Amino acid sequence: MRIVIKFAGALLEDDATVWSLARQVARLAQEGHKILIVHGGGRLFTATLKRMAIESKFIAGLRVTDRETRDVAVMVFAGLLNKKLTAAISAEGQPAVGVSAADARCFVAEPMVHNEVEGRLGFVGYLTGLNAQFIESLWREKLLPVAPCLGLGPDNELYNINADHMAAACAEFVEADHLIYLTDVAGVLDGEKVLSAISCEEIARLIQSRVVSGGMILKLEAAKRALQSGVREVHIVGGGSAAAALAPGRFVTAPTKTTSLELPGTRVFREFSSAGHSASAAV
Repeated sequence: MRIVIKFAGALLEDDATVWSLARQVARLAQEGHKILIVHGGGRLFTATLKRMAIESKFIAGLRVTDRETRDVAVMVFAGLLNKKLTAAISAEGQPAVGVSAADARCFVAEPMVHNEVEGRLGFVGYLTGLNAQFIESLWREKLLPVAPCLGLGPDNELYNINADHMAAACAEFVEADHLIYLTDVAGVLDGEKVLSAISCEEIARLIQSRVVSGGMILKLEAAKRALQSGVREVHIVGGGSAAAALAPGRFVTAPTKTTSLELPGTRVFREFSSAGHSASAAV
């Protein structure tokens, strides 16, 4: 199967977690699945800006990424974190290769429009295309591509992209079967309970009722986009539960709602069959 996995940047800060996840991803790829990894690194990015005495500016809660800030993003995302994760996966016997936006124009982007003004946020963009032929060539050679959340703009500049949205767009462009968000939370929470499964139509209700907030809203909006574009299932799960989420045996059959309680985290579907469980089963 074709599987896009998004690594939260917080998971890459702990060496033991990186090695554990690398081992599980390597095993899954060695079973013959075609995997594309997209990763963020926001906390380390912010910490690095602070260490370099670069002031972060925000508009309506969105970071303005000027050239100096963008250069730090490239250093952190495409440099340190990308190479750390790529090396860990390769060390587990699965050759991996870091692919950034400029490599064969692999990921192309457009500048983000804010309040109808393009470029107001600086080098912040959204993914508009993917060099599928290049990704396919890596898969044919049994290589596992690892991509930082960057896109190449029409001006040949690199743009910072929200990693959740980039992963969803990548899943659409490579026609993935599964999109998995490995996060630093257990899944979609209703209070202290993890919702085991939800449908696209429930996402708006969860947001409007403020059951979810902050970064989880971005994940669910991205999940909805991926599902509506043809991805069969989105799984949001904590990195500590990745062993079950990435177990090779779970990708043998098409995803169904009826098995959702057997897995940790939250599985998101386009819709449920009438034979399935109630829409927001909690565990």
